[in-house]
Amino acid sequence: MAAPKRAGDALMQCRTHRTSARSANKGNPFWRCGLVMCILPFVMFPAAAHPLRRHSELDRINAQLQGRVLDFTHNHGSDNRFWSPALQKKRDMYVYLPPGFEPCKQYPLMLWLHGLAEDEFTFLHDVIRPLDRAIASGRLPPLIVAAPDGSIRGKDCLSSSGSFFLNSEAGRFEDYLMVDVWNFVISRFPIRPERDAHTILGVSLGGAAAYNKAIKFSACFRHVVGLFPPLNLRWQDCHGNYHGNFDPNCWGWRTDFVHRRTVLAHFYGIPIRLRLLLDPLYSRRNPETLPAIIRNNPTEMLDLYDVQPGQLDMYVAYGGKDQFNVDAHVESFLFVARQRCLKVDIGYDPNGKHNRRTAEKLLPDIIDWLAPRLAPFAPDSSAVIVPPP
Repeated sequence: MAAPKRAGDALMQCRTHRTSARSANKGNPFWRCGLVMCILPFVMFPAAAHPLRRHSELDRINAQLQGRVLDFTHNHGSDNRFWSPALQKKRDMYVYLPPGFEPCKQYPLMLWLHGLAEDEFTFLHDVIRPLDRAIASGRLPPLIVAAPDGSIRGKDCLSSSGSFFLNSEAGRFEDYLMVDVWNFVISRFPIRPERDAHTILGVSLGGAAAYNKAIKFSACFRHVVGLFPPLNLRWQDCHGNYHGNFDPNCWGWRTDFVHRRTVLAHFYGIPIRLRLLLDPLYSRRNPETLPAIIRNNPTEMLDLYDVQPGQLDMYVAYGGKDQFNVDAHVESFLFVARQRCLKVDIGYDPNGKHNRRTAEKLLPDIIDWLAPRLAPFAPDSSAVIVPPP
């Protein structure tokens, strides 16, 4: 079968496959944007590595794992990146192989999508060790995990915003994910072809992207997980307040994406404004901005794609004190899902925030939710999943 060239073709294939120096002027908005991009990873995820990545970092982490992370990046001294026809450039990705990997056997697949102001390196530092421990202990069945870079310029988060894995003015990032990454992983690794063996999981804006792709490409994925994902990109209350708590009787839809000074959150007194997210994707006067956001808004996609009960296994994990008000996003999504009789399983920390500590508290329940769903597709499907202590 010929490799698809666009994400729309990838959907059909899934169905048939089953298979900078800092500016001296500190009032300059570009300097402020760069400062925000610089501190966000260290505030939101303090354990993230310094951007000057040591060449030996991958070897050090692999020495701590029972499985192994393969390097398709330019992070560790040699250029192992893969070519993306959609973006017309090389891109970074890590691929994790589980303990006891045997190339003659087939494994479930997980795509892991990072959030804003991050790239694939976050997977190496914050994600792979707990996943590897869960697999090695028998709590999670063996699976292959692909963690592609979704930053716009293919560089670290200090100099590039997030693509949300969408086709936009920034580039064909949906085609990159659902064609280039998908074909690379499927063609090079022994992946089970059934959609029931495929999971897509994302953190923060990567969680919104995971839901977007699971709904749009439901022939490819059965299971979707979002960890504090903004699932309603047009959320505001009936007073036009982005920070309002969810109330089904006081709900508005944002339609103005020209004025982008809305503050989404504050970190150490620095405002994170809407323009930081949108400007790289859609120019301020682009008439297609609102229609594109509607088409790609997970809450509205439930209706647009007529998602049916049982079509997807969905899990969302979030905190009640999220700095970005993601709890309102999630709860408005859940409201619409219930109206459509869709089941969404929930992990909730009432005191949780949009940070690494909350993610660590919520991750064990995500693993326990995934385990029985992927166990039938493990190489040894008779293996018993060890329940948590």
